[in-house]
Amino acid sequence: MGDIFSAVDLERLHATVDVVWGRDEPMPLDRFRAALPGAAAIVSGGWRYGPVLEKAESLRAILTVSGGWPPELDYARCFERGIRVLSAAPGFAGAVAEMALGLALACSRDIGAGDRAMRAGEETWLSAADGLDTFLLSGKRVGFVGLGNIGRRLRALLEPFGCEVLAYDPWLTDAYLVAEGVVPTPLDELLAGSRVIFVLATPSRENQALLSRARLELIAPGSVLVLVSRAHVVDFEALTELVRAGRFRAAIDVFPDEPFDREHPIRTAPGVVLSPHRAGLVQEALQELGRMVVDDLEAITRGLPPRRMQEAEPELGTRYVRTTRLVQRTA
Repeated sequence: MGDIFSAVDLERLHATVDVVWGRDEPMPLDRFRAALPGAAAIVSGGWRYGPVLEKAESLRAILTVSGGWPPELDYARCFERGIRVLSAAPGFAGAVAEMALGLALACSRDIGAGDRAMRAGEETWLSAADGLDTFLLSGKRVGFVGLGNIGRRLRALLEPFGCEVLAYDPWLTDAYLVAEGVVPTPLDELLAGSRVIFVLATPSRENQALLSRARLELIAPGSVLVLVSRAHVVDFEALTELVRAGRFRAAIDVFPDEPFDREHPIRTAPGVVLSPHRAGLVQEALQELGRMVVDDLEAITRGLPPRRMQEAEPELGTRYVRTTRLVQRTA
């Protein structure tokens, strides 16, 4: 609660609604079921309550503060009942977009290798040979696999670099993509023609391993792939093998299992920048989530439509999936 709600927003929250639980630990299921019939809104990090919507007699909205859409929720029933399903995912977009840009720069300029060499006392000074395999982001053709909240924020961040931005997103029309200032491009063409590729797609039932081995082999030698949405979208073992073989570089913030296998070969691959799923973990971003929740609860209690959070759409609600597996690690 303290991470997400500032003192000001916590005060606003209690002034707006009667908070039934509001503690850091998950609400016990018996307490949840007892409170459900009179609840106007549910705020949670996911959905762990099962098929209980018929008992939610007064429910008007479910607000999730996670970065995605809980696939366990019965979206069709929510739409039938007029229950809004809202996600705070847009609150993460700015932080993740900045991290994606940082990862791309770190990878294209091999910043991590230079840091490791300095720490080990093995650096070379003013040697052109050490920089000949790096490149400038400025003026390069960049590909976006997905143009959602993160993609739109990242496109704006790239404007000073003068990049041509190609985009592939089957959930958006070409006309919409053009209006957003990107070039609609078939996926294979985007992979083959982009110097930097950002994987930003929402995980769905249709896009598991969308970037298959065959598609990853289309990436031009020396290019950079930045993975910040979910590992679900990529054949991760093929990615590992190709990066270790020096086909292209990669910057990775998300993994198939988290915490990730300490012995996985991606950890020792050259030309890789690794980050432990922390792109969205910035205090300003987390408190933006709480601010969005309170803003929309204020609207809902006044009989107005929520405007700050992202609302689930009937056409897409049944296509979301849970992807990252959380692993209980023993000592």
